[in-house]
Amino acid sequence: MNRQAQAVVLLLLGGAVVRASVTDLYLRYVKEGLRPFLIAAGLVLIAAAVMTLWYDLRPAPRGDAPASGGDGPASGSGSGGQPEDDDGHGHGHHGPRVGWLLLLPVLGLLLVAPPALGSYAVGQAGTALAGQQQSDYPPLPPGDPAPVTVLDYASRALFERGASIGERRVRLTGFIAPGPDGQPILARMVLSCCAADGRPVKLGMTGDVPLGLPPDTWVEVTGRYSDRVGRDPVNDAEIPYLAVESWREVPAPRNPYE
Repeated sequence: MNRQAQAVVLLLLGGAVVRASVTDLYLRYVKEGLRPFLIAAGLVLIAAAVMTLWYDLRPAPRGDAPASGGDGPASGSGSGGQPEDDDGHGHGHHGPRVGWLLLLPVLGLLLVAPPALGSYAVGQAGTALAGQQQSDYPPLPPGDPAPVTVLDYASRALFERGASIGERRVRLTGFIAPGPDGQPILARMVLSCCAADGRPVKLGMTGDVPLGLPPDTWVEVTGRYSDRVGRDPVNDAEIPYLAVESWREVPAPRNPYE
């Protein structure tokens, strides 16, 4: 890979990062707050590529022409009178071929756009609620049903046995994943930084369970607290349940993570 090819790859990579950052595509891979840093990184890559191309393609100053004549090798030449950046066959030095691997993330972002973590990741990782968390929760938001996240409901149900939920109805949005007993569960992925550290929050369901839906189908469920608790076969952590009263299929949210 010569310097011009390196610059083109950098330009494509920076353009792909900026394109993903100015749309909602980046939300599949990192937290929303990282958007400014992604845009800045993409612009830096584009600027580096443009400067490299400009430097490599600009006409050489007239004063840089080597002086002709004389018996010795020309200035800037290596042994045998060849330029120092020549490989002996009339070609300049090339960068390592591994640099072409930078095209893989470019093609991934521009052509394939891998989806957000879903039911497959849920089956491979244990629930994120594997340790004791806070047990003093604020009141639920107003409304009937009260809108809560899957993580919020699961934490309240597991660590304070639904004390702050009481008899109120709640509304949650998540995607369907296969449960350990063959029944569907409601899940949502939580991130600390990016998809690489994503962990699932799993929620069992009783009552009007949404059956017959394929994995990764997004649903909005309404229900009440259930004291039933299951076990995650991956890490043997407790999985709380929700007594579902109604549900409906919904489009995937703009931000698939919590």
